[in-house]
This record gives sequence, C-alpha cells and structure tokens, in this order.
Amino acid sequence: MKNKLRFLSLTILALGLFSVTEAAKIGLVVSTQDNPFFVTLKDGAVAKAKEMGHEIVVLDSQNDPSKELGNVEDLLVKGIDVLLINPTDSDAVTSAIKAANRSKVPVVTLDRAANGGKVASHIASDNVAGGVMAGEFIITKLNGNGKVVELEGIPGTTAARDRGEGFNKAINGKLDIVAKQAADFDRTKGLNVMENILQAQPEINAVFAHNDEMALGALRAIEASGREGIIIVGFDATDDAVKAVKDGKLTATVAQKPELIGAKGIETADMISKKQPVPEYTPVDLELIIQ
Repeated sequence: MKNKLRFLSLTILALGLFSVTEAAKIGLVVSTQDNPFFVTLKDGAVAKAKEMGHEIVVLDSQNDPSKELGNVEDLLVKGIDVLLINPTDSDAVTSAIKAANRSKVPVVTLDRAANGGKVASHIASDNVAGGVMAGEFIITKLNGNGKVVELEGIPGTTAARDRGEGFNKAINGKLDIVAKQAADFDRTKGLNVMENILQAQPEINAVFAHNDEMALGALRAIEASGREGIIIVGFDATDDAVKAVKDGKLTATVAQKPELIGAKGIETADMISKKQPVPEYTPVDLELIIQ
C-alpha cells in the first residue's frame, strides 16, 4: 500500500512538473494600442494564450521604434521564451530582433515583417492581394475610368509597401492617381492630408487608404467639403469602418482578421516552445466588406 501511494505521489508530482514545463512565457510587443486593429490583434493573442495555458506579457511601443527596442529589452530581462512582435517599422525593428537573437529568444513577427535579424516565423494577411482586391473593386465601380487618391501608411512598413504595390498593380494603365501621400495609418493625419488634397484636386472619383483609420479621416474631410459621389475604400475592417460601410458612408474595406493573426501567433509560439518546426510564413485570409 505504501509503495502504491509513493508511486501515485511521484506520478502526480511528475504530471505537475510536466504541466509547468509546458507553459511558456510569451512576450508580445505591439506597435500601438491607439489603433483598433492592433487592439483586436492583442485581444486575440491574450485569449488564445489563456486558452492554451501560457503566460503572456503585452507591451505597447506607441509607434516609437526606440520604445519598441526598450520594450523588447525589458521582456528579455524578464526571461521570456518566445517574442511576438508587431513592428513599428520594418527597418527599425531590426535592432530589437537582433537583441532577441543575441539572447537566443525565438522571434515571430505579426502583421508587419522585419527587414533584418533572424525571424522564426511571420504571420500576416497577404497585403499585396488585398491591395489588388481594393484596386479591382474601384475599377469596377468606376467602369474602368477615373481619378483616384492613394493615402499611404507609415513609410518603411511592409503593410504600406505591399498594399500600395498590389493597388498600383491592379489600377496601372486603367485609373489615374492624382495624389499619393503618406498619412501614417492615422485618422487625424488622414483627415488633414485629405483636406489638402481636396483643395488641390478639383476632380476626385475614389480614395484608397492603406488602412481604415486613414479612410475614416478622409471620409470626414470629404463630408466637410460637401463633395459627393467619391468612392472610399479602406483596409482592415475595424468595427468603426464596418459600421461606416453598413451605413453607406464608406464604400468598402478589405477585411483582415487581426484576432486570428494574434491567435496564430500564440499557436506558433506554442509550437516553438515545444521544439516543433514552424512555417516561415502563415497567411491569413482576406475578404472585401461592402454594403
């Protein structure tokens, strides 16, 4: 009987130790929490980490590459097992990733890729395909002829580069871009930039914004100007944008699935913590939201 009890105690202890070793400490560094898209991404990661029994520490870089590096360094000091990072800038994030590399902490990039350092896996929507989707939709709405404005995201980010590449690939030789200007994925900047463009361009048929925040800013500027009939297409399908589409104010938005990107980040971190192979790139599906 004593031997059986001793065996049972050792078994319970072993199982307890096993469950402890299975739980990973995951660091998540998000570019900004001022953007609803990244809030949803974070929420998806936190929910999935809780579901899978992993610890997660989330830090906000506030769109500042130097703060981003500081956040990563703080997490490395805390002893994380895997770093998930949504870069503020694809070039600037290299320093943060190399710091993780030196500490031998695997890195997974979310939504925006990195242009340097060693990354175990990248999880994102196919932004080029999304840009093509937006461009083809606008071509159809304008019957293949019209003048368009492109509001670009933060220069240097893969999201801005890829969405712009896809959009321009789709409309090349079919529509005229009368203005192209960065508004840094920001609603207020989208408003201000669009106000200036409206003053400079007497004829605008459509606007493609690299994200919904800029699209909603452009919408406010267009409404204030009194100009009608301008097609506005955003990207991300945030709650505000989807409501604006349903209300007939925005024409469309390309729907990413930020919650799924965050969740897949945790699933990938789980695989890494278990020494399992992970794909270099995991694409997340897109769809076009229209009224």
